[in-house]
Amino acid sequence: MKRNRSALAGLCIVLFFAFLAVAAPLLPIPDPIATSWSAIRKAPSAAHWLGTDDLGRDILSRMIWGAQASLMAGVFSVAIAIVIGVPFGLLAGYFGGWVDMVISRVTEALLAMPFLIMAIALAAFLGPSLTNAMIAIGLSAMPLFVRLTRGQVLAVKTEDYVEGARSVGLNHLEIMVRYILPNVLAPIIVQATLTVATAIIAEASLSFLGLGQQPPAPSWGSMLNVAKNFLSQAPWMAMWPGIAIFLVVIGFNLLGDGLRDALDPREV
Repeated sequence: MKRNRSALAGLCIVLFFAFLAVAAPLLPIPDPIATSWSAIRKAPSAAHWLGTDDLGRDILSRMIWGAQASLMAGVFSVAIAIVIGVPFGLLAGYFGGWVDMVISRVTEALLAMPFLIMAIALAAFLGPSLTNAMIAIGLSAMPLFVRLTRGQVLAVKTEDYVEGARSVGLNHLEIMVRYILPNVLAPIIVQATLTVATAIIAEASLSFLGLGQQPPAPSWGSMLNVAKNFLSQAPWMAMWPGIAIFLVVIGFNLLGDGLRDALDPREV
């Protein structure tokens, strides 16, 4: 990782936005939902560094608080996908037979549906809220981790140390948890990092459509939804959340690429 400058740059970007999200309640910034009729759509200035929106709310404050929603959605959505997907992938790869057939066919059917379309459908079914958006994104990303884990388990379960564990009488659960899972975690971690970027874009898309974070709570996606009506009068309203989404996604992608190289045994 130290030799990979792009990965370190991605890590710095991610840590910067993570710091803003965590420190938002402590920073000396205005209330993100406080309106001011005397400061509607004001350009960036000393009073409002990134300008104000259509209700006179400080965009910098809303950007910082919006980082909480985006990063939380990315991390928790991927956590849901891993918690559900990895065990199913372990079962399918380890036992094979009809267990593998059932899990694989269901996974293939879910993968046949585009990720974002499935997330929108689930979010619309569950109802508009950030929590439901995270659940929808997590369930939509889950089949990817099932397939990845299954493939890794198929490659690992024939190794000598697994056969040795069987020969000393360990049960299936002990073999999967103690010997197989630790040896398939590296690609799962890399995929999780890359999927966080996808989940952040999905959360912004759902918020843009009104299915994610609900007003007046700040979210980069909902900020873009409002800003689309004022592109000619107040372009800064769309510029800053767009740049933030771009930077966070680039950061996680660079970090994921760096982790892939760092965790590759062939690079040791």
